[in-house]
Amino acid sequence: MHFPDPEPGPGDVVLEIKASGMCGSDLHFYRAAEGAKSLGLDLVDGPVIAGHEPCGVIVARGTDVPEGRLALGERVMCHHYSGCGICSSCRSGWQQLCPSGFVVYGATAHGAHAPYMRVPADTLVALPEALSFSEGAAIACGTGTAFRALKRMNLTGRDTIAVFGQGPVGLSVVLLAAEMGARVIAVELSHERREMARTFGAAETIDPGTIDPVETIRNMTRGEGASLTIDCSGSSTARVQAVHSTRTWGTTCLVGEGGSVTLDVSKDIMRRQLTIIGSWTFSSVDQGECARYIAERGIDLDRIFTHRFSLDEAETAYRLFDRQSTGKGVFEF
Repeated sequence: MHFPDPEPGPGDVVLEIKASGMCGSDLHFYRAAEGAKSLGLDLVDGPVIAGHEPCGVIVARGTDVPEGRLALGERVMCHHYSGCGICSSCRSGWQQLCPSGFVVYGATAHGAHAPYMRVPADTLVALPEALSFSEGAAIACGTGTAFRALKRMNLTGRDTIAVFGQGPVGLSVVLLAAEMGARVIAVELSHERREMARTFGAAETIDPGTIDPVETIRNMTRGEGASLTIDCSGSSTARVQAVHSTRTWGTTCLVGEGGSVTLDVSKDIMRRQLTIIGSWTFSSVDQGECARYIAERGIDLDRIFTHRFSLDEAETAYRLFDRQSTGKGVFEF
């Protein structure tokens, strides 16, 4: 389907997209028409351009965009949500928690799998010069989500963290947690993704299809379990295993979208003094902090991409990504 190039409305900018990443949550929409419902999002009438990891340059500005800010040609990422703009959540950069409702670009409004994209000016986050557009696209969802989850867990170099699922978010967790000094254990069915995790800094890798990850993690930690565990897969089995792999007084973080999990509250949580948290994406403030962290430390985030595509290869790209055995994919313009 052909869509006309967008024009900026009041308070909007138009981005010329330079890179648009592929995220695991895109598969919910790719696999089924009800994908949005499975993520708690309302369906919209008509087709929507996908892509919620936008990165590019400003090529047009609408009225009401302040002068001296967001200049034409500026390199930016997009925080891919828009809320009311005036509530406490929106003002703190958490537009996706707006109680009045919110837009998700690439899901409930047009996204970045196109040459141009219109977004409100207040969704933009500066892209450091040291980072490529593709790295900016990764930070715009998958890597930013990993960064925020590690902040919520208060990870330090003293911790052992077990990471369940080595898709783009899980691999980003491994990369960042290792950079922060933690001992990382990566759990993943795919041999290719386990090998990537090792090159990203995982001290140990586990194939849960051949050995029990709970027992193995406990054996690796003197019988105690990991101080931190995180599920990036969205699998009910992996979520339970993450909880069971966590030591007493430890923390489990749930990041993978969709589905459900059943736990024995007394045995699994209360009597082990466990903390279980959910971490959903990140704020625009976190996005900027993540970009600066990666740029200032010279972290090579481009390594997360195993496949780069042009937009006319989209069908091939999604079929390959749906196998869930690769690293991250990105459309480059």
